[in-house]
Amino acid sequence: MKVIGLTGGIASGKSTASNILKQFGIPVIDADIIAREIVELGKPALNEIKNTFGKAVINEDGSLNRKYLGKIVFSDKKQLEKLNAIMHKRIMEEIINRIDMYRKNSTYPVIIVDAALLIEMNMYKLVDEVWLVVADEKIQLSRLMERDKICIEDAIDRVKAQMSTGQKKKYADVIINNNLDIAYLKNQIEKQLNRLDP
Repeated sequence: MKVIGLTGGIASGKSTASNILKQFGIPVIDADIIAREIVELGKPALNEIKNTFGKAVINEDGSLNRKYLGKIVFSDKKQLEKLNAIMHKRIMEEIINRIDMYRKNSTYPVIIVDAALLIEMNMYKLVDEVWLVVADEKIQLSRLMERDKICIEDAIDRVKAQMSTGQKKKYADVIINNNLDIAYLKNQIEKQLNRLDP
């Protein structure tokens, strides 16, 4: 079984690529979904976040106010590091568990680990290949503004808060270009899958 790490900068189209892979019937371990699960009500990470950032990051129903927490961490590197210290070890443990589960119980020739921070969190060491979805920065910014309904300054902050595409390319085995439409993206993914499973 091959484990592929799928990553890409914010609004590069990584999630679209992940959905295409799911349509091809390939299991996807999604770090974003795991990140949401570990901050559900009653989970230790949620309490740790509340103790670190204060009650203001918690909604009235006790759930995490992601938007408010995002405002705090995306404008202050120190705060982002604090959040990452809480989240990353737990996400990593869960991803390792799920890869092991597929290795033991699965007949799939390929599984995907979908993670925006695959490289930053050293998760690339868990996978056989890194696939990096890239888009020009102008395209990224306009997608981000449209998707999150934010202004250009906020969009730039979010892109700048991440490792640059140039740095990520050093770790990538496969570059998937997402400057065009979904058909173009799908075609590239299909080519890579065919290469893995001739």
